[in-house]
Amino acid sequence: MDPFHAKLVAAATGSTMTALTMTPFDVIKTRLQTQPKVPIFSRPTPPNKCCQPTHIPCVRNMSSYARTLAAEEVVCIFDHGVYRTERVNGFLDAVRHVWRAEGVKGLWKGAGTTLLIGVPSSTVYMLTYDHLLRNVLPPFIPSPLVPLVAGITARASLTSLLSPLELIRTNLQSTPKSPDQPHTLTSVLTSVRALVRKQGVRFLWRGLGPTLWRDVPFSGIYWAGYEGWKRYFESRGKKGAYVAFACGAISGTTASLLTSPFDVLKTRRQALLMSGTMSSRTTATIPLCAHIIRTEGASALFAGILPRTAKIAPACGIMIACFEGVGKFLEKKH
Repeated sequence: MDPFHAKLVAAATGSTMTALTMTPFDVIKTRLQTQPKVPIFSRPTPPNKCCQPTHIPCVRNMSSYARTLAAEEVVCIFDHGVYRTERVNGFLDAVRHVWRAEGVKGLWKGAGTTLLIGVPSSTVYMLTYDHLLRNVLPPFIPSPLVPLVAGITARASLTSLLSPLELIRTNLQSTPKSPDQPHTLTSVLTSVRALVRKQGVRFLWRGLGPTLWRDVPFSGIYWAGYEGWKRYFESRGKKGAYVAFACGAISGTTASLLTSPFDVLKTRRQALLMSGTMSSRTTATIPLCAHIIRTEGASALFAGILPRTAKIAPACGIMIACFEGVGKFLEKKH
């Protein structure tokens, strides 16, 4: 197999494996980032009394921890004598909520859309980066900066092109199953079509700013770190797929920690725009950031950082290990 086709197959293999194995982490991360702040209502007295304000219906709303952010929509109820709230507290609690409400399938909600977006985009992204790294940029840029610029250029182009699909995927994962709003791709697409008719085609690119703020620095940091770690290990005579996995995981973890606030802003903005609970002026990047810090504290900008990093570290390792390992294996056979 010629080098181009070997890299094509390797990139597709890595992106498929990553999408299938890492989707549950993405679902939990999205739920944690889009849930409302801590319930403001105290334990009701006497027991089983509705703890909502008098003008708010007392209902069990499974979507409250994953959709709109208005404080009044936080519910606290007694369910068969057990006091419950619909806000999840951390990674494992979020897993239990999703598992109990939606079953195992709920953890893979949006996997089809992730495959639709992830496999083609990751494949094109890897090939674009590789081409920029090896052929286009070296004559124009000092070699230490080539991975950084190649990663930024490749990611900015792909992210801008695929922003509408990312909007759909985010909302599919952030909307739990409920009786009045079925958790399906069809319902999300129906909402998107209605909003496009109302606000125009530009709506599909809402949230692109925070997405670029997240993905472009992430890619630059990741690739600069990866190539640096790769040279470090190669200088000590270590190479192969396991080295690529380690370099990818280390670099991915670093980039994930540094860009987590932008990921929260992107997820919140897309969920808010779909739910229609805040004005477009409030959901702009800087006002939204200020709103989150003012109402929930700066720590809210790092919500979901555990599942995000738990997903990104192995995902980056799997992707680059497949790209390097499978690609070189197929090239050797040729």
